[in-house]
Amino acid sequence: MAEITVPAKKFRRILNYLNRIGLDAQSVAIAADLQPERLARLNPEQRLPAMHYSRLYKAAAEQMQTVRQPLPWGAGLGGESFAMMCHCVIGARTLGGALRLAQRYDDLLYPINGYRMCLLEEPGSSLIKLSYTIDVPRGAAPLMPADWDRADATCTVARASGLIVWRTFCGWLIGQNLAVREVRVDAPQPGACYRNSLARTFAAPVHFAADENTFSFERDMLERRLVHTTESLEEFLSNSVYHLIAMDQLSVSTSAAIKSLVAIELPKGMPSFSSVASMLYMSESSLRRRLQGEQTSYQAIKDAVRCEVAMDKLLHENARVADLAEQLGFTEASSFVRSFKSWTGQTPKSYKDNMQSLARA
Repeated sequence: MAEITVPAKKFRRILNYLNRIGLDAQSVAIAADLQPERLARLNPEQRLPAMHYSRLYKAAAEQMQTVRQPLPWGAGLGGESFAMMCHCVIGARTLGGALRLAQRYDDLLYPINGYRMCLLEEPGSSLIKLSYTIDVPRGAAPLMPADWDRADATCTVARASGLIVWRTFCGWLIGQNLAVREVRVDAPQPGACYRNSLARTFAAPVHFAADENTFSFERDMLERRLVHTTESLEEFLSNSVYHLIAMDQLSVSTSAAIKSLVAIELPKGMPSFSSVASMLYMSESSLRRRLQGEQTSYQAIKDAVRCEVAMDKLLHENARVADLAEQLGFTEASSFVRSFKSWTGQTPKSYKDNMQSLARA
């Protein structure tokens, strides 16, 4: 994952911006384990780890919230409001369900934040639009310095960056990039370089000075299953910028998506391979090839999930072996005990006793 990088000039832009709005860029950089002096000496195009950039962005967003104004960039990414929205939607079953919950959340907080997302549906159309609107002038002036190098493009950057974040967040939720048909930005075009960059990001035509701020995609994508849980959301939020960059630069792990789906479906019974393929909108043969390419199998993924669930319930819920066997899809308790020993090298009772003795030590 070290190949995910960001040019040094983007680090400098954040630090310069913080100075412009009167915040202590030096302390923010140090909080992100970066040295501003060394960054200043680097070639602007030198590539640095995206994880470092993510830490800097998160530290900057936290510092910006001390201004007590809504974050106008990137749909509020890095702020408390964005994090709470993520927690609200993660329990949804499908992308459509998640986006409709997010729309309700944004509607409630629009009087405070001044921005919101909504879905625009046209009856009979195979496409759907995700709209992101932001009332740029209202309340955001302290975070939009007049002497910043993007001062003339404030409205464009605020509206376009919101669309970028929503598209990549949708991709993260379903474990694959969201294919966009068209992007329409309700703001002037700052220049050809910015337009070309945006077109590369979305891999779609981009139109500026439009009468709406939207991107369109296939309606059936709304039925895609979410492949993440509250646990994986916590890790996402701790490094959200990194994950959003990774969505565009790396292919998503199919095995990780399946593992999340199995964990979600397990209380209702272990899903079959064909049902998992259907949930991922793939043929069984394509899914099998993907897993072979990742040097794993559906059986190995099922065993990994079963093992994690069993260990957790043994330690924290004092679960009985017979009950665990039934919950995990084993026909007999003895089969579960043999499997657990093959996973961990211990019987369920030995594992539980050993872990409890360590806790008492």
